[in-house]
Amino acid sequence: MTSFSALADEIATLEERVSDAVFDAVRAQLRDDDNSARDVERQLARVRRSLQKAEAILRGLPD
Repeated sequence: MTSFSALADEIATLEERVSDAVFDAVRAQLRDDDNSARDVERQLARVRRSLQKAEAILRGLPD
C-alpha cells in the first residue's frame, strides 16, 4: 500500500505542474490579450488550491 506521505509527494508534483500551467496562461493572456486565457487561469488556480488542500490533508494523516 502506498503511504499517505508518498501520495502527498505525488500531489505536490502535480501542484507544481499546474502552477506552471497557470503562469503559462497568464503569459498568454498578457501577450495576446486573450480573455479565454483568463478563464483558464482562474480554473487552474482553483485546481492548484484544491491540490494544496489535498496535500495538506494527506500530510496530516498517520502513515
